[in-house]
Amino acid sequence: MRFRDVFSLLIFVLGRGHGQTFDIREASIETIHNGLFSGLTTCREVVESYIARVVLYNPSINAIITLNPHALSQADEKDLALAAGNVTGALFCIPVLLKDNYDTADMTTSGGCLDLQYSQPTIDAPSVTVMKMAGAIILGKTNLHELALEGLSVSSLGGQTVNPYDATRTPGGSSGGTGAAIAASFAVIGTGTDTVNSLRSPASANSLFSLRPTRGLLSRAGIIPISYTQDAIGPIARNVRDLAVALEVMATVGYDKNDNATALIPATYRSAGYVAALESAGSLKGVRLGLVKGFFNQTQSNETSPVNDVMSAMVSSLRATGATIIQIDSPIFNSTAILNEYDTQRFEYRQEMDQYLQRPSLHGSHPSTLNQLYDSKDYLVIPSQYSYVNTALISSTSNSTYAARKLGIENLTLALQSTFKARQLDALIYPEQANLVVKIGSASQSGRNGILAAITGSPVVTVPAGFSAPTADAPRGIPIGMEILGMPWSESKLLQLAKLVSEVRNVRRMPALTEGFVESKVLEAVPSIVPNTASTPAVYPIGTL
Repeated sequence: MRFRDVFSLLIFVLGRGHGQTFDIREASIETIHNGLFSGLTTCREVVESYIARVVLYNPSINAIITLNPHALSQADEKDLALAAGNVTGALFCIPVLLKDNYDTADMTTSGGCLDLQYSQPTIDAPSVTVMKMAGAIILGKTNLHELALEGLSVSSLGGQTVNPYDATRTPGGSSGGTGAAIAASFAVIGTGTDTVNSLRSPASANSLFSLRPTRGLLSRAGIIPISYTQDAIGPIARNVRDLAVALEVMATVGYDKNDNATALIPATYRSAGYVAALESAGSLKGVRLGLVKGFFNQTQSNETSPVNDVMSAMVSSLRATGATIIQIDSPIFNSTAILNEYDTQRFEYRQEMDQYLQRPSLHGSHPSTLNQLYDSKDYLVIPSQYSYVNTALISSTSNSTYAARKLGIENLTLALQSTFKARQLDALIYPEQANLVVKIGSASQSGRNGILAAITGSPVVTVPAGFSAPTADAPRGIPIGMEILGMPWSESKLLQLAKLVSEVRNVRRMPALTEGFVESKVLEAVPSIVPNTASTPAVYPIGTL
């Protein structure tokens, strides 16, 4: 194309906006696309608008580790394509935030750890590649609980992320930076990882939707690992359709030789129809849902009673639509017992991390083993995990107890599937967390119920269920989420159920802390973000193990 033609296109594209207001708060993929295709806004303006929100509100919630310095130039390329009528991809010009344990060739990948702050992948994770191919603009990387090991979302590089609904509380985790950022409309969708609870906890705590897929559906290659058995990746969004679009794009990786769990995808499984499946969701009449009683804390308190009340209201609403609720009171469904008996993290963590750190494609300054990382003193481990990490540093899959745990997982998986068959269930339902998301400075993110799906490799979607009563700290209440767990490869059904449930109880609301409209500005460059490490509570000392 001649320079004069390129210049004319630029004038056409860049001249369309900034005279009109395009509100990106709570915007969906469809909203953004409608604005772009109708000429109401440009891709550059969309990106500038999200950056403006980050600049204004990130100091309050500390969710972002870095912004992509190429985001504006990539938006300009999308505007040229738009002007030329060359728009392709389900995520065209959709700003996406990645948890900072996804490899990116144009940004460092730190896991929130100071000792990995200069670690530079030279290739994108496959999941990132397919999002870019679908037109996404990777806006930046979010904070997380360091190396995704717990759920408080505090790290040595990123500091403490704050829940935008209650600044005295954590945002859940480990994908808490993504959860807080998407709740605050810093991007349209985000990504997370999940080894026990880490996609679902921040979704629950920030009134969002997330999906942890069947083990093997999404490639985990290019993700900082913890557990080969339990690790999963997935999307976080403000509505079910966006969740389905993101999952559909991420699933296009298919079989990946660098993650042999993807060989589990059945030959007859179709991963390209998640969005279309929403159109045939039907109704909840006749749907059989198992309510897992063992995942509740029936103790009356300010932390547990709001969860029980919200779940009671949810169950009543589901019954009113014609759903059948079956009480599941089997003693095998006990989150604490499952975690203690079957969790494999401490046996797999060191080996998985050593393999990741020693890849030839990983450049920049970084340790070559997990032991070297923890020798550096440039890390944060919360005191309640000292024992876990120290044990992991001397453990491996050759430990005698590892094989017994793997056998126990097989038996638990069979017991779960037998429960589905015997009770003729469509899904299990239960609160993601039996109590409200914990306060900043807490010992751990207690009361979560994600371990069942993590151990068995089952798909599970998290939906907003309600809020606690408003308080001075939480003027709109604290979000409470519900998990909907299905049989393997039932993602389409789970998304349909999530859509129907969200229509019955459409409870999502914006956080008051970040609800204000932010006027975007014309930017010459993407601004730098400096995480607030001074926000780290003193009870989590750096370099102590």
